Amino acid sequence: MKTLHLQILGRVQGVWFRESMRREAERLGVAGWVRNRPDGSVEAVAQGPAGAVDALVEWARVGPPQARVERIIETETEGHYRVFEKRTD
Repeated sequence: MKTLHLQILGRVQGVWFRESMRREAERLGVAGWVRNRPDGSVEAVAQGPAGAVDALVEWARVGPPQARVERIIETETEGHYRVFEKRTD
């Protein structure tokens, strides 16, 4: 089981990034959450089999069509998640 905290920087708010990431995580069988940050970035935690988490990170490097991802800061983290949710907090 792999758990990563992600900070996704670039043009990632207002482009349907969170909902697109939630759908992709669900498709891949990854649990965790995603939310917007006040600084304009998107923050997420992804947990699941290493290959599935890595695939979600690769998806996030591009994101939905109108996103322009500049970089992703990845940090290993801990926790236990059952589903992948889009947060508003």
